[in-house]
Amino acid sequence: MLTNNIYQEEHIPTQFERFWRSFRNNNLAMFGLWCLLALIIITVFAPWITPHDPQAHTSHLLVPPSWDPAGSVEYFFGTDDLGRDILSRLIEGARHSFGNAVLLTLFATCVGSIIGISAGMTSGLLSSILNHLMDTIMSIPSLLLAIIFVAILGVGESNILLAIGLALIPRFIRSAYTAVHNEVGKDYIMAARLDGAKDIYLLWYSILPNILSTLVLEINFAMTVAILDITSLGFLGLGAQSSTSEWGAILGDSVELLYLAPWTVVLPGLTIMFTVIIVNLVGEGARQSLNEGVE
Repeated sequence: MLTNNIYQEEHIPTQFERFWRSFRNNNLAMFGLWCLLALIIITVFAPWITPHDPQAHTSHLLVPPSWDPAGSVEYFFGTDDLGRDILSRLIEGARHSFGNAVLLTLFATCVGSIIGISAGMTSGLLSSILNHLMDTIMSIPSLLLAIIFVAILGVGESNILLAIGLALIPRFIRSAYTAVHNEVGKDYIMAARLDGAKDIYLLWYSILPNILSTLVLEINFAMTVAILDITSLGFLGLGAQSSTSEWGAILGDSVELLYLAPWTVVLPGLTIMFTVIIVNLVGEGARQSLNEGVE
């Protein structure tokens, strides 16, 4: 067979190619990835794909889902006690629960990783103080930290987003610091420094590829915590109010209808559970593939 490579050199796959090959062979991870992409598309285009106005009150009160004999295809997931379409509210709520969780995770990842990596590349009193300070802060659950921040900043969706973002940062700082600090002490970094390699070169080409699995694990954890914290505070009435379509607020607003209209509670709960499972499937698959790629 004709070829342009006259030396018949063997193609050595890059780290990304090894990662994608391993990830693609993981059926659960691929299923999670497709579902995650679908969820992202729903979140981005939510205002244009909702079949009804999520806030519109109608005379169709507590209509069962379409698979119920008394249900209607027009209201596929049924309606709540104010006649609002549940499917439209769940689609619109993806922007509040899932979309905001993605933004918070990106914010916490950037800020926490920069601080943690900077501290991990150095040593001395400042690094030691930061290490012990992060241990103390991480002993407090993120939800409790978010509630403390909300108590200081006040109730409201914007305040809880800021509170959850601030509560997620310490874990990234601690994880990035520990991972980088452990890598810096290894022999191959010492040998590279003796050869004259600069810190920025070591960080980009040697340290970061070896701590990616740790960062992916923390991103996965932070994403899960962000979704659960946003919905939990919405359920408690400390975040998004009951009039909004945030998933936790929908649960809190409908909890009294559990026996009368269980679909108003079960469907938002299943949506939250499904989203968390999908995020964990993708995160765990990415972590395993990164570890195999490094090996």
